This record gives sequence, structure tokens and C-alpha cells, in this order.
Amino acid sequence: MKLHPVRPHQSSENLPREHQLAWKIAEVATDPVAVTDEVTEMIINRVIDNAAVATASLTRAPVVAARAQAQDHPYAPGSTVFGIGGRYGPEWAAWANGVAVRELDYHDTFLAAEYSHPGDNIPPILAVAQHAGKSGSDLIRGIATGYEIQVDLVKAISLHAHKIDHVAHLGPSAAAGIGTLLGLDTATIFQAIGQALHTTTATRQSRKGEISTWKAYAPAFAGKMAVEAVDRAMRGQTSPTPIYEGEDGVIAWLLDGPDARYEVPLPEAGEAKRGILDTYTKEHSAEYQAQAWIDLARRLGVAHPELRDPERVASVVIHTSHHTHFVIGSGANDPQKYDPNASRETLDHSIPYIFTVALQDGEWHHERSYSRERASRWDTVALWRKVVTEEDAEWTRRYHSIDPAEKAFGGRVEVTLTDGTTIVDEIAVADAHPLGARPFAREQYTAKFRALADGVLEPVEIDRFLELVQRLPSLGSEHLSGLTVTARPGLLADFPGPKGLF
Repeated sequence: MKLHPVRPHQSSENLPREHQLAWKIAEVATDPVAVTDEVTEMIINRVIDNAAVATASLTRAPVVAARAQAQDHPYAPGSTVFGIGGRYGPEWAAWANGVAVRELDYHDTFLAAEYSHPGDNIPPILAVAQHAGKSGSDLIRGIATGYEIQVDLVKAISLHAHKIDHVAHLGPSAAAGIGTLLGLDTATIFQAIGQALHTTTATRQSRKGEISTWKAYAPAFAGKMAVEAVDRAMRGQTSPTPIYEGEDGVIAWLLDGPDARYEVPLPEAGEAKRGILDTYTKEHSAEYQAQAWIDLARRLGVAHPELRDPERVASVVIHTSHHTHFVIGSGANDPQKYDPNASRETLDHSIPYIFTVALQDGEWHHERSYSRERASRWDTVALWRKVVTEEDAEWTRRYHSIDPAEKAFGGRVEVTLTDGTTIVDEIAVADAHPLGARPFAREQYTAKFRALADGVLEPVEIDRFLELVQRLPSLGSEHLSGLTVTARPGLLADFPGPKGLF
């Protein structure tokens, strides 16, 4: 990897485009380096993972609405949409499938200077592959680029520090991945990256306080914008330049300001794109920083059943990283994080709620754990309001460590009982993490798909998808339309799409 210095420039400096970050990203996208077998296998895993969580969300309101919008835009050759037959405009398929993948907060993650869900790259890249008649190997190359660019940007440039939503890294990465997929030249991809970034910067209010359904739509919007940006760039249209480094550009006015300095790592020419191997998926449907805490809470509840009783617990203090404390913990100062009537989107960003339910139930379920009845149970509410988080400098340091063996997303919990007894335990990474107690491999990805598809898809459809996707490197263009799922007959009839403008 090579570190590229990036800073704002005055217009009078006339920064050549070959020295601009967007151009360097485009050069990575056009590098014809082969995709390694290890990366190929992980890409297959993540296509399975995306399909699993999308399948589980097919009847949820945001997904129903997004799917209805896509259905109002049929197109040939077009792209497929999860749950239904037919072909639709690739930008609308990317939109609908992006919402389905993101809705349950249940797919992969990468956390460094910024946060991300790199699997959000797959819906737009797949949609364009289906529409453009590309092969499975073309799709793999495109996805490898999308993951690489998003991971590299996330390692170097913090968005959340300036309250900019993390999908501002997704627009450029998806545009770069589509560029690789289509075999576009560096100049065209450069313009698409600039447009994709320019149209996908938004505030993090979507993840603050009463979290709305837009949380699922935000990455889908970025993917849709990436598709449209590529289309415009292919038609010869240009973008604001320099988009990152300009005097009035993203860095100078939305991020660290005119004195900002970043070092962005990107693969050298001829270096394999391995970014996807730095990412990790979720065993549980909740914000990634909650994954390890669910695993620890489940174990504590079994080992110490008395901790499940609010009348025996005086306090629960979770010592953790800055991010966990201030974004999903009590440090956010969001009263909604303790409200049993809060939305699902809010509850999956409340570590006090998540820890309490996992402790009491010994499990975490993507539907049962969020039900209104479950959140309102008196003993849960009583215990939940005794749980607070505190930032711990050491866990914050480990959270930001670049050493994979040291990087951690957990912390230490101290439970004080009413009789004065204190129980202390800690966890560094989730069980499903590559360094966790039960790392995810192909067996776990396929099991997750089968579990989430049960009752949603016919058994023959489950088997068909899994057989096809595991042959991804050898699939011809005529087979890529099969990388979707069709709901069991009658299921979606009970969830008609709401009518809007179209």
C-alpha cells in the first residue's frame, strides 16, 4: 500500500488532476490486477450475506416502499429486485436492493477513522452488472474495487467527527467499483467519483435521537447516485474538481478545514485489492459495536442468572470506546435510547437496551428482540434504566488501533448487585469476528441465509440461490439474473406497496 498525502489547495495552486485523490482512486479502479482466490471466496460470502439480510427484510415497510418505487420503473434489459420477478432500471434496482440489505442493520462492517458497511457496495455494482450483461468474474472485480476504496477511505478520513454521514465514502467507492466492472477508462471513472461524492454528502442527523426509516435509505441513495454518476460520466459530463482538495471542496468546508492533512492508503499498481479481508460481518441484527456486547451479555446471563433480575441489580456500568459511549451509549444524551416506545432503528443504536435484552433472554433475534412487547416488559425497563456507559481511554485506543490483533470493539462491564457483590467481565471482539470465539466462514454464511430465508423463500429457491452464488467466478452474463431471490407465493400480496408520485 502507498500513502497518498491529501490536503486542500487554493485555486491558484491549480492542482493537476493526476495529483487529486479522485484520480488516484480511479487509477486503482482501472488497474487490471487479478483478484486473489481468498478475496473471491470472501466476495461470495458477502453476496450470500447481503441476500440473507435482504430476504429477512422483504416485508418491512421501508423495503416494501422502496420495492414499489422500483416496480414503477420497469426497464429492459434492466436489473432484478429482491423478492419479485421482472427487470427494472438499474438505478432503481440498486435503490430497492440497497434498502433491503441495510434495513435490519445486519450485514458487514468496517470501522476505523470512519464507520462503514462495505456490503452496501454490492447492490449498485450487481444491478449494473445485470443490466450491462457482465459476467460473474466481472462482478467479482467490481466488488473487489468497491470494498477496497471504501475501506481505504474509512481508514484515513473521518466523516462523523464533522457530523457527515458515512455514506459519503460509499458514493465514490461504488462509482469506482462500477467503473472497474464496466472496464471504463481512468478519466471517466474520475468524473464519476467526483459526481458521486458531490451528491452524497449529508449530515448524521439520520443517526441521532429518534432515528427514522431514512437510515436504511441513506446507503441506497448513495448507490443510486453512483449509478447515475457513472451514466453521466459515460456521456461525457464532468464533476466539480478538485472535489476533495478544492478551495471550496469537501475537505475544506465539510471536514477538517483548509489546514487539513490526510494520508490515504491505496494499493500500488499491480497490488491485489484485499480490502474486503479487513471487514467483518454480523451474527446479530444490531449496530456493530453492539455485537460483542450481545455475546458477552448472553454468557453472563447464563453464568449469573441473578443478573437478569432488576430487583437484585443496583447498577450496570459498561466501560467502552468513545464511539460506543457517544453514539450508541448513554453518552449520546438521547432519551430515546431508554424509551420502550422508541423505533426499532433507535433501539438497535441503544447499547443499554441491547445489553439488557441479551442478558435476560440469552439470545438476540432480529424481530423478537425489537418487538414492542419485548421492549415494554416491566423487568426489562427496570434493568435497562440501570445500564450506563462510560468512555475508557484504553478501549478507545484499541478501537482505533491499526493492529488487527489489538483492535477491539468491546470493553469491560461492572455489575453491582444490591447485596454489594460486583461481577466484572470483558470482551474485545464479537464471537463472529475473524479473531473471535466462532469466526464466520462459508458454513456460517450459508446457515445465516437459510435461517433468515426460512418461511420467506421456498426451500427449492434457497437451494437454487446457494448453488448458483457459489459458482460466481464461472457464471456467464446469462446467469447473473439469478443472483436474486423470489419470495414464496402469496407472501408479498399481504404487503402491497404504498402509492407515491410515480
